[in-house]
Amino acid sequence: MPAREIYLLSPRTLSPETIAVAFAKTSRSPESFRVIAAELSDEKSAQFHEKWVVGYGHASVAEHAVLHLALENISRMAIETIESNRLASYTEKSTRYQRWSPQDFTVPPELENSPLRREFTETCDLLFQTYSESLEPVRAIVQQRSPRRESESADAWDRRIRSQYVDTCRFILPAAANANVGMTANARVLEHAVRKMLSHELAEVRQIGEAVRETARLETPTLLKYADASAYLTGTASDLLHSPLVMAATDHPVGTSAVAEQGSPDWCQLIDFDPEGEIKILAAAIYRFAGLSFEDAIKRVRALSAGDRAQLGSLLLARLGEHDSPVRELEYTTYTFDLIMDQGAYAEFKRHRMMTQIVQPLTARLGFAVPRLLAQAGFSDRYEEAMRAATSTFERLHELNPFVAQYVVPNGFNRRVLARFNLREAYHFCRLRSARNAHYSIRRIAQRVYAELTRLHPMLSAYMQLPKESWDAIQSEHFTRV
Repeated sequence: MPAREIYLLSPRTLSPETIAVAFAKTSRSPESFRVIAAELSDEKSAQFHEKWVVGYGHASVAEHAVLHLALENISRMAIETIESNRLASYTEKSTRYQRWSPQDFTVPPELENSPLRREFTETCDLLFQTYSESLEPVRAIVQQRSPRRESESADAWDRRIRSQYVDTCRFILPAAANANVGMTANARVLEHAVRKMLSHELAEVRQIGEAVRETARLETPTLLKYADASAYLTGTASDLLHSPLVMAATDHPVGTSAVAEQGSPDWCQLIDFDPEGEIKILAAAIYRFAGLSFEDAIKRVRALSAGDRAQLGSLLLARLGEHDSPVRELEYTTYTFDLIMDQGAYAEFKRHRMMTQIVQPLTARLGFAVPRLLAQAGFSDRYEEAMRAATSTFERLHELNPFVAQYVVPNGFNRRVLARFNLREAYHFCRLRSARNAHYSIRRIAQRVYAELTRLHPMLSAYMQLPKESWDAIQSEHFTRV
């Protein structure tokens, strides 16, 4: 009996395209991966991909070619498109732990020869200046609440409390603020990402798409050979944007929807769910082990008493530990929420890519949140002045190009997103984003979603075991207005 072997095909010695071919050939070759790889060259690998991946469409082979891309000094507006690709991995410069420099923003290429370029840069200068000047007064408040420990250095003290004050001041930063992001993706995902970027409404995103394509082609010249703009993506977006059928669906221009008053739960609307969601999840658990059809499993759960259903739910989730993911049975019910949240919260919400999210363009027309800590630091007037300046510039830019206008909108402004997810993903989102070290903006969202789920499906939601705080308590503690 051959000995078991587990080893790496190292990207230090083999190109990504060669590794992909070595894995692909095992389906028809009895040889080991080492032997297959030793017989390959970059030229032979390119010929293989040209024939099988490009010619015959066996795109799954391209998933074995993995690239690590470093993208630096790109706007957070552009990062949204990059990070919208569900099957890639990202790490991004955090607004929670780092400070931004005064000139650290992107001027959209569309404004290069526009008379509005000066107004845009002056508004961004004002926002960054306001951001910079807010740091010290807000830090002073945090220092009072978290005094320096005995034998703690000044640097160590600042590192310990930095997220508390930088967390609040980030509300002022506009979407034009630059960041760095690391992206790991296989060639199949990367080709789709490049096509999306090359088809985007924003010139910056298209430029990044071209740069990513040319950089990736150095490692995977064949697999990204035909990555190009998609007429389907660009045409469909344009058709919908300009269709009278879309515009006739509303009595007001895009982005002007009314916002619920402070304290109202209407910023979080559960608009669709399955009333028998818990029954179907329990039926899926029976289905796995009982040898029944799913229809019969549902009938069996319906016939159970409430106590028996609770016992079955306990068998499914009672052993769930802090670092465990719930079993897949929880994917058999879904929820759809129409949410309004500040842009800073959305920057974290968008990372939950297993959800289905449809986000409206960033706008200054849905109002903005006012963090209580800024008010306590005596900075709320300066903050609101900066937000009004951003609103004024947004409106002028919107007349020129509504997509470019997004760049000047700060993190504190509200944004609308339609999110659909199953109970398993809800566990992941609510548990992660309600943690005590999570930003209070996203904690408020997580606790509100959790409140809705426990109202609908209390038996299975109870096992989330979130911190004992409510969304409205978080809102009252951290905001004077949302």
